[in-house]
Order: sequence, then structure tokens, then C-alpha cells
Amino acid sequence: MRRLFGSVRARAALGATAVVAVALVAAGLAVLLVLRANLIDQADLQAEVGAQNVASQVALGRPYADVEWPDDRPAQVVDEDRRVVAVSDDLEAIEGAGSSEVRVRGAREGGDGDPGPGEVSDDDPRMSSGSATVDGERADYRFAAVEVRTARGQDVTVYAGAPLAAEQDAVGTVREAMLIGLPALLAVVGGVTWLVTRRALRPVEGIRREMAAITASEDLSRRVPEPDAHDEVARLAVTTNETLAALETSVERQRRFVADASHELRSPIASLRTQLEVGAAHPELLDVEGAVRDTVRLQALAADLLLLARLDAGERPGQGRVDLGALVREEVSQRTDRLPVTVAEGSGPYEVAGSRGQLARVLGNLLDNAQRHARGRVEVSVRRERGAVVVGVSDDGAGVPAGEHERIFERFVRLDDARSRDDGGAGLGLAIARDVARRHGGTLSVARGPLGGALFELRLPVAAGEAGS
Repeated sequence: MRRLFGSVRARAALGATAVVAVALVAAGLAVLLVLRANLIDQADLQAEVGAQNVASQVALGRPYADVEWPDDRPAQVVDEDRRVVAVSDDLEAIEGAGSSEVRVRGAREGGDGDPGPGEVSDDDPRMSSGSATVDGERADYRFAAVEVRTARGQDVTVYAGAPLAAEQDAVGTVREAMLIGLPALLAVVGGVTWLVTRRALRPVEGIRREMAAITASEDLSRRVPEPDAHDEVARLAVTTNETLAALETSVERQRRFVADASHELRSPIASLRTQLEVGAAHPELLDVEGAVRDTVRLQALAADLLLLARLDAGERPGQGRVDLGALVREEVSQRTDRLPVTVAEGSGPYEVAGSRGQLARVLGNLLDNAQRHARGRVEVSVRRERGAVVVGVSDDGAGVPAGEHERIFERFVRLDDARSRDDGGAGLGLAIARDVARRHGGTLSVARGPLGGALFELRLPVAAGEAGS
């Protein structure tokens, strides 16, 4: 039971039924109140007509014995002391009028010898509810009270009633119809809502089952079914498949990353261990320089892997301001023991927003790559172009084949597989450089350069406040 009413279908059906029930009950009560008020108004009008008719006869001086009373309706005339001076025919009991007495106790007046007509009050009649028994039948009535001054100067009040049987029958009929029809209508609403919701959520259940199967099998190549309809559920399925595709790509990338990292770490670790074992057994054969090289290589590889891990975790660059022109000159000045680098600068400033350390890493990787593949020349240019600072690093080496322009930015990719690992590195430098560039809102691309080799261009947006300088 808890599982049933915990479903969306059950909650939707119950919610719709509750809303419809509240609306129908409110509408039904409003109908009943309006119907009852209208019928009571009609009864009041009938009672007023009857009371005015009797009051007119009394005012004209007609004897009470000759008064024409309303047919089968209660009426009485009472004086100022609430004594009954006249009652209608067959009246056996009355409540809610001027007096509960049905026998005449005051002196009767006749029309003979009256000096002239009396007067009926212009005030609106007073209305009241009560009951009466006429000719053995008891019923509820609305009474109208009209004040009259007779020809003799006596003030009396005429009470005449109109039955409420029509109002009670109509209200009772409507109430019974509502009590019978409301549950049936609510059952229909609940059933239809259940069926419609079940049909609408059927694709969601299919998505849930497929996601459960994917979770159990850990097969991220599977996809959830996409409904033909162009609604929210279809968009949910499309988004879910896009998420699965991105997750599959990310997991596959991580698997390749772990496999490649393990492969790259195995070689220097094995070499270092061999050298240390040989040194432990034969100290005179210990290659200290080789051990240092392997240790430095391990340190650099560990630093690259750590930076990639931070970038994959979503680390954002800082909000500092970096002068790329000054940073380029600083990086070039630290490479006096390598192939000379020529720097060409346009008109500055060259300030960008970001992390100085990460951008220095990008420039260092690009310079390392250029100096590794150049035959004899490496040039670096810095310029501003359409709201961006562009740093170009070119060499006169063999260049990058056109079909490999994107592949070289993948992790652990080295185009020259025959190249020694010591000279070629682990294949992480360009991947790190592009990731850092993207996280700084820029791009890193490769093309054929003016020297005949590769040209790497780092493009970063100018720092805020410098765009118009």
C-alpha cells in the first residue's frame, strides 16, 4: 500500500481527485445556497402578496368574518397586545407568526358603520420563518407581517404564510443528486487521471529500467529508449543519453589515462630500480647521473599527472593579471643552455586574466616542444588581435602532418613512436597546454609556420579594462 501511494501515478490521481472534489463541493454548496435563496425569495413574495391582500380588506373595513383568506395557507390578525382578532380557515397550529394562538380572543370589528377606510403601512413587510398546521397537515412556512390601521383607528398586524415545501423538495433533490453523482464523478476523474498518467509515465519507466540495467551491467555503451513524442519525457531521454555518452567518453578517457600513466611510470621506475640494485651490489657500477635523470623524469611526470588530475577535477584558474609579453621574455631567458629563441613583440600591453603559474607552464611546454623538434631556429611572437593576445611559437622542424593536428593534443600521444622516451617525453605537454588554455577562455591550435615547421598559437582574451587600450 505504501509503495502504491508513493508512486507518481497514485499521487497524481489522488491530487486530481482531491482538487475536483473540492471544486465540486464548493460549486455544489454555491448552487444549493443560490437555489435555496431564490426559492425563499419566491416564498417571501407569495407570503407578502397574501398578507397585503388581507391587509387591504381589513383596511377597507370588511368584517373579519367576510375576509377572503389565502387558500390552504395560514394567516392571522393580531392587535397591539398580540391578541388574535382573526385567523384563516382550518388553521390548527402556528409558530413564528404574531401569536401561537389559533383562537380569536380580541373583539371582532365589522365593516358596518365604519366611518371610512383605514390605512395599510407603507413599510416593507417583516419576514420570518415558522411552521403551521392547516387542515391536519403540518409544514414549514415563510411569514410576512403587514401593519394596518383600521377605520376605527385600531392598529393590527396581518400575518400570512407561504409554504417552503417547494424549496425543501428542490434543495433535497439537488443534494441527493450531488451525494450520488459526486462519488461516481470522482471515481471517473481518479480512474482517468490514473490511466493518463500511467500512459504518460510509461516511457519514464522504460528509462528507469534501462538505467538500472546499465548500472547493473556497467555497460556505458547502452542507451535509454527515446520516445517518438516531442515532450518533456522525450527531452529527458535525449539528455540522459547525452549524459551517458559523455560519461562513457570520460570513463574511457580515464581508463586510457590510467593505462598510459602506468605504462609511462613503469619504465623509469624499473630503470631506477635496476640501477639502485646494481649499485647496492656493486657500488663502483652505480650510474648516479642515470639515476638522477630517471628521478627527474619521474618527478616531471608526477607533476604532469597531478596537474591533469586537478584540471579534470574542474580547477579554475586564478583571477590575477598576467603580462604575457613579460612572461614570454622570462621563459626564454631561462633557456640559455638550449637552442636560441628569437622573440618578436608588437605594441602592448599584453595583460590577460588567469594563473601565472599555469600560463608559464603552457609557454614552457610549447618552447620545449619547439626546441625538441627544431633544426636550428625557434621564434616566438606576441601580438594583439581583435581583443585577444596571441602568442605564436614556431620552429623550422619537420612540422605536424595535416591529419594529426588534433591528435597531437591527446594525452600520451607521440607522433614519432621511434623517438626515445628520454628525448620525447611522455606526450602530456601539449595536452596540458590545451586544457589550461581552454580553462582560461582561450584556444591553442597548430598549423604550418613561416619557418617551415610547426606554428603553435595560444590565443587568450585581453583582461578586462585592457580591451580598449
